[in-house]
Amino acid sequence: MSELFDYSANGKTYEGYLAKPESENAPIVLIAHAWAGQGAFERGIADQLAALGYVGFAVDVYGKGRRGASPEENEALMTPLLEDRAELQSRLAAALDTARRMENADTSRIAAIGYCFGGLCVLDIARMGANIKGVVSFHGLFTPADNIPKPQIRAKVLALHGWDDPMAKPDTVLALSEELTRAGADWQLHAFGNTMHAFTNKQANMPEMGMAYSADADRRAWQLMINFLKEVLT
Repeated sequence: MSELFDYSANGKTYEGYLAKPESENAPIVLIAHAWAGQGAFERGIADQLAALGYVGFAVDVYGKGRRGASPEENEALMTPLLEDRAELQSRLAAALDTARRMENADTSRIAAIGYCFGGLCVLDIARMGANIKGVVSFHGLFTPADNIPKPQIRAKVLALHGWDDPMAKPDTVLALSEELTRAGADWQLHAFGNTMHAFTNKQANMPEMGMAYSADADRRAWQLMINFLKEVLT
């Protein structure tokens, strides 16, 4: 069963996508979208999670109807939230609150995964100290949240990273590891060699910009996520 539905926060309307398994009281996994906004890719991930026995909830941090159709439009949507992390975190908290009110789901067992910009989003959920079981960042951005200089992280963290990702260079990877350690997090970081940004996106084919799909990294990362979710949500 899957459906689009509206939810509200601070006077704004957002459009989520929900995919449910046949079993009731299943754990919930939020999916945070890439820079274009929630679309077919994130909805497909929600469907795959439902097939694994989870409630897949593809969230929306831009607002209903606000989606990008070009790199320029995507950047225009994403940049204001990168520059105002408190506002981004407020929208993520609204999605998390929506998940906690879901019926016929186990709201005591929640995790979040995210892709690219969405990877930064789920790391910010962890930085907020959210009481959820775990977060998984796929080729995410590692920029720390300037409004949370000393995060206290309760969620377990898994970062899945392409080593040749120009948007998360080795110095930022090291900085993230240090940040997570200082925050007392239970964290893992898996780096895939010869792998660029957006390695899970079959449409990514711009190696000159550091973005390319990798079937091997995609397959390996998905299995690592499955193992992680089984650990934190069982």
